[in-house]
Amino acid sequence: MTLEEKLAQIVGFWDKDAGEAVAPLQDNFAPPASLDDAARHGLGHLSRVYGTRPVDAGERLSWLWGRQRRFVTETRLGIPALVHEECLTGLAAWGAATFPVPTAWGAAFDPALVERMGAAIGRSMRGLGVHVGLAPVLDVIRDPRWGRVEECVSEDPYLVGTVTTSYVRGLQSEGVHATLKHFVGHSGPQSGRNFGPVHAGPRELRDVFMVPFEMALLDGGARSVMPAYNEVDGVPVAADERLLTDVLRGEWGFDGTVLADYFEVAFLHVLHGVAADLADAAGQALAAGIDVELPTGDAYLAPLAAAVRSGAVDEALVDRAVRRALRQKEELGLLDATFEGEPPVAPDLDDAEHRDIARRLAEESVVLLTNDGTLPLAAPRRVAVLGPNADRTEAMFGCYSFVNHVLPHHPGTEAGIAVPTVLDALRGELPGTEVVHVAGCDVEGDDTAGIAAACAAAQGADVAVVVVGDQAGLFGRGTVGEGNDREDLELPGAQRLLVEEVLATGTPVVLVLVTGRPYAVGWALDRCAAVVQAFFPGEEGGPAIAGVLGGRVNPSGRLPVSMPRSAGAQPFSYLRPQLGTDGEVTSLSSAPALPFGHGLSYTEFRYEDLAVLGTPTTGGGLLVSVQVCNTGPTAGDDVVQLYGRDLFASVTRPVAQLLGYRRVHLKPGAGAVVRFRVPAGRLAFTGRDGRRVVEPGDLELWVGTSADRAVQTSTVIEGPVHPVTVSDGRWTVAE
Repeated sequence: MTLEEKLAQIVGFWDKDAGEAVAPLQDNFAPPASLDDAARHGLGHLSRVYGTRPVDAGERLSWLWGRQRRFVTETRLGIPALVHEECLTGLAAWGAATFPVPTAWGAAFDPALVERMGAAIGRSMRGLGVHVGLAPVLDVIRDPRWGRVEECVSEDPYLVGTVTTSYVRGLQSEGVHATLKHFVGHSGPQSGRNFGPVHAGPRELRDVFMVPFEMALLDGGARSVMPAYNEVDGVPVAADERLLTDVLRGEWGFDGTVLADYFEVAFLHVLHGVAADLADAAGQALAAGIDVELPTGDAYLAPLAAAVRSGAVDEALVDRAVRRALRQKEELGLLDATFEGEPPVAPDLDDAEHRDIARRLAEESVVLLTNDGTLPLAAPRRVAVLGPNADRTEAMFGCYSFVNHVLPHHPGTEAGIAVPTVLDALRGELPGTEVVHVAGCDVEGDDTAGIAAACAAAQGADVAVVVVGDQAGLFGRGTVGEGNDREDLELPGAQRLLVEEVLATGTPVVLVLVTGRPYAVGWALDRCAAVVQAFFPGEEGGPAIAGVLGGRVNPSGRLPVSMPRSAGAQPFSYLRPQLGTDGEVTSLSSAPALPFGHGLSYTEFRYEDLAVLGTPTTGGGLLVSVQVCNTGPTAGDDVVQLYGRDLFASVTRPVAQLLGYRRVHLKPGAGAVVRFRVPAGRLAFTGRDGRRVVEPGDLELWVGTSADRAVQTSTVIEGPVHPVTVSDGRWTVAE
């Protein structure tokens, strides 16, 4: 291969128009004049063939088939390009199924269903000739002010790891490579600001941020990794050989491909200031371990070619990256593909199976935060459905949905999928009820003119359902999403005023939060008749919420992130040490309004007979058993949560840590015994010498419907200090 042919295999091409702002600072970089010009020596990746603008899937597939045939027949090496797409909440293409956001996956506590979703997404992608999905996001939530919370699963690294590993397994079962992002620390930026520097120490990196990546690589077999934009302790991840080579490949044995986040290599020069120019940036990124520059070749083409020819960059680094890139193409069957004959027929991107998965995941993810008995609604005569998110299609989706990511640049274009709103669905759910609707205010802005009409509607109703929350978008377009960070955690715009004024009417208020982050709504929890949380629930989210309100769906979602008390208490995690809790040493409370794992049901569950079976050991883990009984009047799902606390250790330990969980369906009066086989790896932490270990000593254990204790016991872990390696189990088996 010539140098130009090598470099062509480690870059992408992105055919986009000016004004299609779907990546940060994208207008600072100019793509090649045309695809033909960019591809004369071949091409590594085609960037977002379906996800840049609304295109008919069948027509675009036909174009792509012909383009790939040209790669085979018109370039010297005859190597087709990989095609990558965003797929965080489903394939980000016009007319494709759009599922709940990852925070909703976490709220569902159902890895098996997430795996099924991943497989459905993978089938759609593979059917369109897409090879690599830029998902899932494994960032652990550390600060709800950060705009990208909606892309994340949870504040608990184990829950993140189990759910995202399941997504990886599903996607890759259909022959599409998953890309883990953003490695590592991206979700812990200073002050919750996107791209902000990360000040995490090595212990927090190991015991919090890295845990999900280790699981998804070693247990899920993920084939691609995307480095984070951020710096950690002054070193940008994109230039950090310790992270991208020593840990990723040396410790964990990863032999896949590292794909740069969009423009990340150039950012070493443009934003971080650690590279003198684009050639220097390319050399540093290659040396650290970034194999492919996306979405284009700003640094890895002409600047890198000049650096190699001048001797500033060793061509062996280019060869290493090219070998990895070609190995990925080989794994995906591209090196033998000819693209002869007619292209395949495009699959149905939103068929009955997609809708069924979207419905189930949305239903399982709705969290009932409080309820004075008003829910489920008992055949009310008249319901006022109020609030800016009651009747908006966009309110159902996150910022990486096609609806909110791309369509704002194409006004007037239909969503391409059926999306019943909460208002639509509630009218269907309550056929004998008069349902009136007034928005009252917008999601953003201070226009309060409609609040009086909303209050008038509430005064004449038996109950007011007030649907408030977010509008997802990017870089200042919206209230949450990439680049939409917050200084406070109040509901955006005039929405709190709307809720307060409706409460003042005396009509019982059911507050429905359709958001991408948890908000500080402690003021509403005791004053509203009920409060329901739905993290952007996707195309079937409206019927799921309405089903919970009407009683057709027994709520079973649990908070995957603590409900914050205030912005001033952030960053906060339930995984805090003793001095991170309330006490006499501070006058300020950091306790959340509601704890991690919280969620109510229309039935009641009781736990008993919590016991440790056998002798727990440092190298073997422990076996825990508990009985759960449905003591209420209706069938329902419980999420049985096992927590532990290491009382005395060589470093400070969290006051609570999720060790395992299991979703259980029980009929009224029924019970089940749940056993948790907790491996040594779930008890591990980074000791003073930097090694991950399990230490002997006292361990408190408890089971509950949240991180708060219901039934508890204690035990002693016996044996010598156990050094934890990749061969130790990481996944608690719950049966």
